[in-house]
Amino acid sequence: MIRRIHHAAIICSDYDASKAFYTNTLGFRVIEETYREERDSFKLDLAVGEDGQIELFSFPDPPPRPTGPEARGLRHLAFSTSDLDGAVEELAAKGVPCEPVRVDELTGRRFTFFRDPDDLPLELYED
Repeated sequence: MIRRIHHAAIICSDYDASKAFYTNTLGFRVIEETYREERDSFKLDLAVGEDGQIELFSFPDPPPRPTGPEARGLRHLAFSTSDLDGAVEELAAKGVPCEPVRVDELTGRRFTFFRDPDDLPLELYED
């Protein structure tokens, strides 16, 4: 019935800053950008790797995220990488700090977290 996750949707507070972060900093390719005048809202479809997508939305005055990653709802987004150290170095060179690299106690895989312009937790997971 379900084959895979198609996309994740993110609502940002500063569309230009988030667009620059996801396209320039993370390198996601723009599929399509749409302005919806009736909502005063942009929708930016971004390609993540071969199969994934992110829909980046802007809305006037969206409410902030209630708390950190322990709030109900989406906890974080995780992106896979084959070179965690290289990805961490590349983000640092672009001014994006990462938490110290940890090892997943269940899988033995290395991972770290960083934040987008709206403080959304994003994970890099080495596979």
